[in-house]
Amino acid sequence: MERIARQGLLYDFYGALLTEHQRHIYEDVVFYDLSLSEIAEEQGISRQGVHDLIKRCDKILEGYEEKLQLVKKFEQTKKLAREIQSLTKEFAGTNDMNLIHRIEEISGEIIELEAH
Repeated sequence: MERIARQGLLYDFYGALLTEHQRHIYEDVVFYDLSLSEIAEEQGISRQGVHDLIKRCDKILEGYEEKLQLVKKFEQTKKLAREIQSLTKEFAGTNDMNLIHRIEEISGEIIELEAH
């Protein structure tokens, strides 16, 4: 399941950079859970051809992530936003200035992530 979620995220960020043919087949596998045989029959190519295309797409998408790291930044931003949300709820019942300083630090980290 974790692999499919990763493929979905990579596709969300970089899928537009694949060819139309690659996108169509990749979506059939990742989003519509079609078997390689079903796709091969639909596309008029071999099952091995579908398998090779999916592997190539995975490699292409991972290559973009290695260079651009948009998924990594997105996941870090989500983690930091959750931490801000938690600290904000905690702060609501207190006047703890340490929490305010921590929220400011986290906000700064998010801004820094977006700057790179």
